[in-house]
Amino acid sequence: MFKAKAYAAQSTTSKILPHQIERRSPRPDDVVIEIAYCGVCHSDIHTARGEWGPTAYPCVPGHEIVGKVTEAGKKVKRFKVGDLVGVGCFVDSCGKCASCKSNEQQFCEGHTVFTYNSTELDGKTPTYGGYSSHITVKDKYVLKIKKGLALDRVAPLLCAGITTYSPLKRYGTKKGSKVGVVGLGGLGHMAVKIAKAMGAEVTVFSTSPNKEQDAKKLGAKNFIITSDLKNFAAVSGKLDLIIDTVSAKHDFSPYMGTLKIGGTHVLVGAAPEPNQVAAMALIYGRKRLAGSLIGGIKETQEMLDFCAKKKVLADIELITAPQINDAYERTVKGQVKYRFVIDAKSF
Repeated sequence: MFKAKAYAAQSTTSKILPHQIERRSPRPDDVVIEIAYCGVCHSDIHTARGEWGPTAYPCVPGHEIVGKVTEAGKKVKRFKVGDLVGVGCFVDSCGKCASCKSNEQQFCEGHTVFTYNSTELDGKTPTYGGYSSHITVKDKYVLKIKKGLALDRVAPLLCAGITTYSPLKRYGTKKGSKVGVVGLGGLGHMAVKIAKAMGAEVTVFSTSPNKEQDAKKLGAKNFIITSDLKNFAAVSGKLDLIIDTVSAKHDFSPYMGTLKIGGTHVLVGAAPEPNQVAAMALIYGRKRLAGSLIGGIKETQEMLDFCAKKKVLADIELITAPQINDAYERTVKGQVKYRFVIDAKSF
């Protein structure tokens, strides 16, 4: 075991403050990573504040991690000291169930070991995330990062990137596809960039008129202000797919009207309370309402390689660890373009 610097929440109402944690010494199949940057995901806030069910304190959030390997176990062949690597939303799984064998470890039927607020496979040892100086991870759950990229802008790809890439790929986004993106925040801006890179025509739905210029710069062709239902008519029956990133309660029905026959509305944002949809909005046009959860290791590596090739990186604001609490408040208010990333040198 070794000590690592970290920032943690101690209760549902506490600030994120300096804390010291223990990381395990590397086992034969582990790598030790010196963290360079860690993104601030909205789920970090929900978890730290106990809004998504029970949180185990102290809680060290962070699952958008990039850094370099400082030590590798004797059985590790994929990585060597000095390699640039990433760690996403989970760090282990049973490896034996149907989901794991099909490279969808996020749906492990045994025990997905999430990067923080979870336990190791032993069911007892707590996991701590990327708001820290170092992390030790089994090599099979570590991802390769290409050299030459801005690492701080790569970090959010480990959650926001894969969360939006996975449904875009699954539902066949290609050149000529028409994709709607609901919400232009951390997830939404990545959905716009990735859909555009796949060749799609993108429409952004937002409650904020002042985001139109940014939406167009990011690659959107159309911008719909959702506060007036009449505005939806401009894209009625035109979209193949909608990626809904909003984590607040809203009615899905108006968006259903913008889908083509057989179109799909995919939820990647999770509101704390139930949303609503009119049954007829689904029945007429054989529409589908679906959900999507991050992606497995294989697909996450594919996403990283795609983004490197297409030069798709997150738009970020770099902060130091003492600024985390202010960043949380600004994230809740939507006052960031479009992802906070912590410089780990400040832990």
